[in-house]
Amino acid sequence: MALVFRRDPCGILCILVTYITLLYADYCIVTHVILPTLSDTLWGSLHVLIFNFLLFLIIYSHLKASLGDPGCVPFPEVAVDFSEARRSSRKRKDVTNDDWTMCKFCEMYRPPRSHHCRVCQRCIKRMDHHCPWINNCVGEENQKFFLLFCFYTGISCLYSIVLTVCRWSHACIECTRNQRQNRRIHSIVLILLCGFYCIFVLCILFDQLSGIFKDVTTIEQVQKKMARPPKSKLALLTDVCGRGSYYKWFIPWLSPKFDNDDVVKTFPV
Repeated sequence: MALVFRRDPCGILCILVTYITLLYADYCIVTHVILPTLSDTLWGSLHVLIFNFLLFLIIYSHLKASLGDPGCVPFPEVAVDFSEARRSSRKRKDVTNDDWTMCKFCEMYRPPRSHHCRVCQRCIKRMDHHCPWINNCVGEENQKFFLLFCFYTGISCLYSIVLTVCRWSHACIECTRNQRQNRRIHSIVLILLCGFYCIFVLCILFDQLSGIFKDVTTIEQVQKKMARPPKSKLALLTDVCGRGSYYKWFIPWLSPKFDNDDVVKTFPV
């Protein structure tokens, strides 16, 4: 799978903010929370390993969601004249989620639930929305990694807040007055940042799961598309995270496998 990086200024800025925040959080946890109070204990090393492993999961999930294919509909090998199709499409008003549609930008037919992203300039299968925080669309192929990115970010923020608050009352005897003051400032900033990002990503995660369980994407909610046949919540999660063992859903280096991997990618005759 080819890696894709989109030159969207907003997306690039959000990615820079994301990684600067992650580096700052790691610096605060190690330098101002763990080393001053737990440097001579096994718990200190354990906390460093746990937090950095969470950061690894965040970064890996983010890179998979950001640089991976969100589910771009492949361009047709042979150009097709869409002049007649455009005239007939204007008369159709009863388009459902299960209909193949024509993209006037890409000039091709696209599978059901596909939408055109004007930022990516491509049609995306089961597109949910374009997210600047990953500088990519959230679609059929990368929604699992976007969910994991939000999930592990929320866990790491909660872990940072709890660890910082628990170590707040433990004074650093060997620290100077300026070091103790810097520790308090960085700890307060870390708690505020983690609290903000925790609420932010958990709201996104809740919204994503709510859409998955309703079997409707964000775009379909805005367009008020027709509801699909009811399915179980487990089946809907499998549609996003892939079939197989459930523990694999939480592993960002395992790509999801779907039941429709072999679906024909051309418009049906």
